[in-house]
Amino acid sequence: MDLRGCIFDLDGVIVDTAKYHYLAWKRLAAELGFEFSEEHNEALKGVSRMASLEILLKVGGMKVSDEKKHELADRKNGWYVEYISDMTPEEILPGSVEFLEQLRKEGIRTAIGSASRNAGTILDGIRLRGYFDVIVDGNKIHRAKPDPEVFVRGAEEMNLTPSQCVVFEDARAGIEAAIAGGMKCVGVGDPLLLKRADIVIPDMRHVTVEQLRNL
Repeated sequence: MDLRGCIFDLDGVIVDTAKYHYLAWKRLAAELGFEFSEEHNEALKGVSRMASLEILLKVGGMKVSDEKKHELADRKNGWYVEYISDMTPEEILPGSVEFLEQLRKEGIRTAIGSASRNAGTILDGIRLRGYFDVIVDGNKIHRAKPDPEVFVRGAEEMNLTPSQCVVFEDARAGIEAAIAGGMKCVGVGDPLLLKRADIVIPDMRHVTVEQLRNL
């Protein structure tokens, strides 16, 4: 392929913030008077904030008004932002910095394509903002993955076509979004879960620019 740009999901690809989401949801459940386990938390992966709250309330057997739901979701997000504000470069996933530097040397543009509204806070904490030409996050888009909006916009802001871009994703919905957007896709994580990706790697230590050009 004529590789000109790489678009990275943030959570689970460059850095792992899942533990902070879990801590915040667990804290909310404890305030509401019930236990929220890691097993329960599995159902929240790749799911929007409000849909995650619905799952949590179901676990606790609770029904609340729409107004109360928004208040609870905001409270959870406040705690999550508190946690991620203390993140450091030590939390960058293995191989990420080295691979981003390799892309820079090859003149390949880079973008973040994340549904998170807190992507900027995370990138500042781990000091990686300068590694990306473009940042498209939850503040810029209206439709969640598997809609391809976040990746299509990333390509547009890099002045590239979808066929010139490769997406890096750790969630099935993200893989589907890349395919829908007409882009090649690298799955980061479980090969069974991400089997629709063009290739699947355990982390950034296991990918080269040459591999991407051969997609």
